[in-house]
Amino acid sequence: MFNVSGSQLLLFYTIFYIVLGLLFFVCMRVLFTTLDKQEPTWTMERSLIGVNPGLGFRPMPADTAEGSLIWYNIANDTSIEKWVKLIDDFLEPYRSNQTGHNYANCDFAKNPARGEVCVNTLQDLGNCNAARKYGYNTNAPCIFLKLNRIYGWMPEFYTASEPGMPQDLQMHINNTPPERRDQIWVSCNGVDNVDKEFISSFTYYPHGFAGYYYPFRNDPHYLSPIVAVEVRLKTTNVIVNVECRAWARNIQYQGGSLNREGSVTFEIQIDTSETSKL
Repeated sequence: MFNVSGSQLLLFYTIFYIVLGLLFFVCMRVLFTTLDKQEPTWTMERSLIGVNPGLGFRPMPADTAEGSLIWYNIANDTSIEKWVKLIDDFLEPYRSNQTGHNYANCDFAKNPARGEVCVNTLQDLGNCNAARKYGYNTNAPCIFLKLNRIYGWMPEFYTASEPGMPQDLQMHINNTPPERRDQIWVSCNGVDNVDKEFISSFTYYPHGFAGYYYPFRNDPHYLSPIVAVEVRLKTTNVIVNVECRAWARNIQYQGGSLNREGSVTFEIQIDTSETSKL
C-alpha cells in the first residue's frame, strides 16, 4: 500500500481540476467558433420551433392567474390605465428613431436588401393609438397581433380569396389591388355563436402582415410587423371569447383548446357598473 499524505492528495486534485477546467475551456472555445451569432445551427424543419409560426396577442394580463382575459371597467381610470401601460411598453420599440443603420423604406414593390430591415412605425394603426387610449375607455378595445419569428421562414400568400375564408376577408382581398396582396391575412371572430352575437364588428389596422417583412433573418434592429384589431362589442358585463387567425398557404390551422395552430384566442370583459370599480 502506498502511503499518500494529505498534501500530496491536495496537489494531485488541484492539478487534476486545473487540467479539467482547461480542457473544458478549450472545448467551449472550439464550439463557439462553429456557431453563427446571427443564423441558428438548426432552422426550419430541423429546428425545435418548426415551420408553423404561432400567433400571439398583446396586451397580456400581468397576472398569469388571469390567463388570457382582458378585463377593464370603463368607469375606472386605474383599470383602464393598467392596459394602456402594457400596450405602451409593448409598442415602445416601434417608437424609436428608425433612420440610418440598416433601415430601409419598404413597400410591396420594394423589398429590403440582404442585411436591411424595414422601417416599422405606428402610422398604420388607425384608431388604435395612444391618444385614444387604444380604445380601453370605450367598448372597442384594440388587440395587437404578432406572429412568432422563425428564421428563414417565407410565407406563401393567398393572392385570391378562398371559399373557406370569412366573407369580410374575401371581400377585402378582392378589393385589394393585386400588387398589394402579398400579405399574411388576419381574421377574427367569436369562438362560438353566443360570442358572435356579442360582437358588433372587427376593424383591422392593417388587415394583414405585409410580405416585405419576411423572411426574418435576425438582422439588427428588425421589428416584427403587427396588426391592431379594434374589437367593438355590443354587450358589456359578460365575457366574450375571441379567436384570431393568420392566413397563409403554409400556416397550418387547427382550432380547439388543445394543440391549437395558426390562431390565438383571448377573452374580453368590459364592465360598466360602479360597484365593480377597483
